[in-house]
Amino acid sequence: MQKTVTIKLDTGTLQLDVEPGHIPLRRLLGFAARVSSKRKFLLVSKVLGKHYPVSPKTMSWSYRGLARAAIQNGAGEGSLWIGMAETATGLGYGVFEAACNTGIKNALFMQTTRYHLDSIERLEFEEAHSHATDFFLYYPEHPDYRKQFLQAETLVLIDDEISTGKTFLRLIKAYQKINPELRKVFIVSLVNFANSEDRAALESQAGVVVEWVCFRQGLLRFEDSQNTDIDNITVNVSGNGQCKKHLLAWPGRLGIDAPISLEPDVVEQCRSVFSDSGAHLPILVLGTGECNAPAYLLGRELESGGFKVKVQSTTRSPIHQGNDIASVCRFEDNYEDGIPNFIYNLKSDDYREIIVCHETPLDKPLTDRLHAWQAVSARFELQPQNSNHAKLYFFRP
Repeated sequence: MQKTVTIKLDTGTLQLDVEPGHIPLRRLLGFAARVSSKRKFLLVSKVLGKHYPVSPKTMSWSYRGLARAAIQNGAGEGSLWIGMAETATGLGYGVFEAACNTGIKNALFMQTTRYHLDSIERLEFEEAHSHATDFFLYYPEHPDYRKQFLQAETLVLIDDEISTGKTFLRLIKAYQKINPELRKVFIVSLVNFANSEDRAALESQAGVVVEWVCFRQGLLRFEDSQNTDIDNITVNVSGNGQCKKHLLAWPGRLGIDAPISLEPDVVEQCRSVFSDSGAHLPILVLGTGECNAPAYLLGRELESGGFKVKVQSTTRSPIHQGNDIASVCRFEDNYEDGIPNFIYNLKSDDYREIIVCHETPLDKPLTDRLHAWQAVSARFELQPQNSNHAKLYFFRP
């Protein structure tokens, strides 16, 4: 039996007609008002580890569930898995890793990005409702990855939530121009609120078999409150368009063919920089922007080592305080764009330690955050002799 959920936001009223499902909706989702003139609501995931702190165990559970469902429906050998920037880059990697752990062969993971990488071919498409609309999908530089990218018969597209599916359709159409051999597309998400007309339009225009995979689904309606004071608030989160290649260590933007492993003694390395106080409190591991998978990888290792852990990530997505966004912390980004970044629902006193996992070199904005939170830096770096092995360099300023 369908259930209707009504949520009052400062920007309007959100209504969800939710189909029956095994997982309680409130276990998956909270709600908030987005700072945007194009889409004024946000579904705040409670399993994603982005706007809300989540245990690595919960994140792993969601990855396995979505991967299992995609594989059972035919996502297998030779498939191309794509996580959507910014919010679902960690989710995309996690689902891909879980799929690899179930035994799929010759799969490739990539993520879309908002960052410019000069002299590398790319597909460009738009997410019209986003706070930063332009997205890029780069061609892999590794010859084997590039061949697989250009010839994959199956696409697995991964996002945290689907409202209409139009962004995915733009990506599919852009991809088909370079790979006419595409035969099947999986639309994978934690929740899916695309209506039947939007789904039918995507399937028809894609012209290939489309499978929809999610935990919960239904229909979504939003009634705008036309609150001028709220609507007039704007935040510029568009980058400066300069090449960021010197800042980007996480390999997802150019292709990953197997799970990324950290050093076997990473927990002991991390433990060596911990303070002695607050041992009864959990540890918070923070990712940064599009590079949030390393925070999950470290958090999972710490959790396996007996620590209580939560994982979260900074974001350039501007959200109003209220509903499931209890607090807003704003600071400058660490990618040389000079734009605001945010962390939500952070109470630093709730944690024994805060560890910031980042791919960029230490700069003033990042160092200022480390000092403000009395946090530990964990800089991610791939080991050149093994493209799937990474090291974290720990440092307490």
